[in-house]
Amino acid sequence: MTALIETTGVSKSYGDFVALDDVTLSIAEGELVSIVGPNGAGKTTLVNVLTGLLKPTAGVVRFKGEDIAGIGPVRLAHRGMARAFQLVHIFPAMTVGETIAVAVISQTHKSFRLFAAAAKDEAVRERVREVAAIFGLDTKLERQSRLLSQGEKKLLDIASAFALSPEVILLDEPTSGVSSGDKHGIMRGVVDAAKRAGVKAIILVEHDMDLVAEYSSRIVALQGGRVLADRPPAEFFSDPEIIAAIVGKMVGKLAKGA
Repeated sequence: MTALIETTGVSKSYGDFVALDDVTLSIAEGELVSIVGPNGAGKTTLVNVLTGLLKPTAGVVRFKGEDIAGIGPVRLAHRGMARAFQLVHIFPAMTVGETIAVAVISQTHKSFRLFAAAAKDEAVRERVREVAAIFGLDTKLERQSRLLSQGEKKLLDIASAFALSPEVILLDEPTSGVSSGDKHGIMRGVVDAAKRAGVKAIILVEHDMDLVAEYSSRIVALQGGRVLADRPPAEFFSDPEIIAAIVGKMVGKLAKGA
């Protein structure tokens, strides 16, 4: 399979501290790849490298064959990769429709200085309604984002990323703060929405191992900034050494509130 995203020998250091150490991985069309590991394993740094926020100290990161090191999330979104950024928390007074419209307008290259006028553009409004409907938010377009339930806020964050019409979407803890009963509903909705929207691959950073086991096609485990394992779920969870090294530490830290 041809890789959509690939890193080769990627390292990232901050002075003497090595956050990523010689990370090589590839993600192909049709995959949902979960990145797991205890706190401090390098997950956030890897995500920031993959989405162009950080330039690696060494190595290469490519998206669709082009070097994307440090290009930033806006330029990367225009190339076809989007990341959910929790806009609800940044703009709590915006309505659901306005929040999605921010993403739609950014992707159509319309000026934010003319946001009010652009938001009234029928093509923009139609796209907002279309995206909202995918996530069951079409009846709440006029509601302020801060008034949504926690699960709805998560869906709105993800919907804003989908509004960018990405080929690849990166979801960082999409179910954090959501009740256990709602987590699978959110993930099923996201996976179904991705298929309908033509998303080619999903990268998921998630602590909930039940979700990781059920929805992943592959699991990449990080420890100390290095790739400890890159395996399908069945192989990953059947290896006692991986369970002890990764899952055990994650569960222990979560139990302590870390």
